[in-house]
Amino acid sequence: MPSGRKLVIGIPFLWLFLFFMLPFFLVMKISFSEATVSIPPYSQIYGFVDQKLQVLLNLGNYSLLGADELYISAYLGSLKIALLSTLMCLLIGFPMAYGISKTRKEMQNVLLLLIMMPTWTAILIRVYAWMGILSNNGLLNAFLMGCGLISSPIEILNTNTAVYIGVVYAYLPFMVLPLYANLVKHDQSLLEAASDLGSSNFNNFWKITVPLAKNGIVAGCMLVFIPVVGEFVIPELLGGPETLMIGRVLWQEFFNNRDWPVASALAVVMLAILIIPIVLFNRSQAKEMEARA
Repeated sequence: MPSGRKLVIGIPFLWLFLFFMLPFFLVMKISFSEATVSIPPYSQIYGFVDQKLQVLLNLGNYSLLGADELYISAYLGSLKIALLSTLMCLLIGFPMAYGISKTRKEMQNVLLLLIMMPTWTAILIRVYAWMGILSNNGLLNAFLMGCGLISSPIEILNTNTAVYIGVVYAYLPFMVLPLYANLVKHDQSLLEAASDLGSSNFNNFWKITVPLAKNGIVAGCMLVFIPVVGEFVIPELLGGPETLMIGRVLWQEFFNNRDWPVASALAVVMLAILIIPIVLFNRSQAKEMEARA
């Protein structure tokens, strides 16, 4: 293999090793240690005694995760919010992406720019804006009361509803963009042929457009689901006491309880959970490639 090709391939792998694999191994090492009153607040898992290398792995952190209902509820709550948010993003994002793909070429770039523009602002500022909108004396309640639709403010802020609103707003572009990239490449002659054979527009959409958009749907769902599972900012600022997600628990363990080993074990298990959909996606892609070959 030429040296230039090795360099091109090696740089991404070096990047992944330095900024993903190496930090992950450090976190995994901490997850097998014990919490101590020291700096850093955990014990070493290896040492030299009588010219022998001793490795002490503390599995109690992982057994604690399965025994404590708090951590189980945090994982289940994160998965529930991530699944429902991904579904809502799909239901909203698919019509948006489909509509953009059907507009004139010169308008498509403008519409995509409008979808991407909010992401140019820091997520913290955007979430604070939603706090002002959803609060009891915020813009939404003021509008509804001004229209006479409600007589008293609706409690939206500090609830799971506010979390869903914030998550869908923040991650909707990550659903729209891969869907648009897929839909814009569809062969329109297939729809024309189906219409000539007497198929209705709904039937064309459901049996031709949706199956062809499968890869875009899967990619968009993964881009939304995976980061939402570990989301911290949105549930912390918009959620209430009943909003229990793994990101908030991680923060509390790291900075409030200073129990780095348990927090590291939480992070390792969360990553293991997120690897499952990635593996399933890779398997489905491999099967499609084999079928085409």
